[in-house]
Amino acid sequence: MRSISGLVVVVVSATFYLYLLSSYLPPGPRHFRQENEGSDENTDSDLGVEEYSLRFPSDLEELRELAELLQFYKTEHTGYVLLLFCSAYIYKQSFAIPGSSFLNILAGALFGPWLGLLLACLLTTVGSTFCYLLSQVFGKSHIVRLFPDKVAMLQGKVEENRSSLFFFLLFLRFFPMTPNWFLNVTAPILNIPITQFFLSIFIGLIPYNFICVRTGSILSEISSLDDIFSWGTLGQLLAIACAALLPGALIRRYSHAHLKLEGLEQNGHRLDKKIR
Repeated sequence: MRSISGLVVVVVSATFYLYLLSSYLPPGPRHFRQENEGSDENTDSDLGVEEYSLRFPSDLEELRELAELLQFYKTEHTGYVLLLFCSAYIYKQSFAIPGSSFLNILAGALFGPWLGLLLACLLTTVGSTFCYLLSQVFGKSHIVRLFPDKVAMLQGKVEENRSSLFFFLLFLRFFPMTPNWFLNVTAPILNIPITQFFLSIFIGLIPYNFICVRTGSILSEISSLDDIFSWGTLGQLLAIACAALLPGALIRRYSHAHLKLEGLEQNGHRLDKKIR
């Protein structure tokens, strides 16, 4: 019960901080909506003024509006936009909230492909590490209780690849169908060292982040997420994931061969001693 209450305190505090940060923003742009659409002639009274509001985007239309708003702020308040973006990104990653692809696209639209990619990789890694630590402190027993079969299956895979764990983690991050949020919350349970966890995220999510960030520069031309994650793109990510398994497979093969040779040498010495 103490772990649940502690997690609630952390979530509420982070949410309150993000709310304050988004509430005290400078005056933003306004757009007009026509209230009497049926009439041919419109007066000022027929036009209602709406201000853009800050919220996490749930579709591409909301993402375009948010990008337009933040680009307006960025010209005068670059530091504020950077702080707001980083805070929102880390918030979503820390609490395993879906929708990181939208923020990656937004990073490309606001900061360009290369700076956007660097920010996306750093923020993904930092936020996921916070998620790791929150799970380690507050959520271990609850995660095992909620997902016993999945945790046991993943535990078995990790133990099978313990000798080449880093490459196995890279494979999981490269693989396009892997639920990254589940890996983040189960990593402490699987006894994955935090340094390998950190590096595997930073390196392993570069291809995925690059695809999303690159899309931000052509945001106006995208009509759906299917245009981003086509079958060709998924095939490329799968090929990279398979390539990440190759070093691990070589390590396991030659480590087993080395152990066998050591065993033969030890047996040979024992036989020699017996003969003598």
